[in-house]
Amino acid sequence: MITESDVHAAEARMQELLQKSPRAVKARYDRRVSRIVISLSTGLELAIPPHIVEGMEHARPADFLQIEISPSGLGIHFPALDVDLYLPGLLEGKFGSEQWMEQGAKRLLTGKALQAGRRMG
Repeated sequence: MITESDVHAAEARMQELLQKSPRAVKARYDRRVSRIVISLSTGLELAIPPHIVEGMEHARPADFLQIEISPSGLGIHFPALDVDLYLPGLLEGKFGSEQWMEQGAKRLLTGKALQAGRRMG
């Protein structure tokens, strides 16, 4: 059974995590470079090409007109696509589910093999 003490301890851990971790403070789409740009509480900016993110592979610039940041600053929501991103996952290089990431790695490796073959042939 979860006690009130357990709840308070969990809340304290969450507050500590929020104080130590970077949070999204602003997000926008930069059409010039075709990137989602997320400004972090640390002053850094993260620029992500949408085609590497699950659910955004076929998105158009108009799909990025509205971007919402969760109150914690850890989530970024794209209403037109119904896609949610988790900032800590992005910072770890996770741009989708495990299965989607594995398929992306295979596509990347296949593409590199094709390019190497063209250079050699």
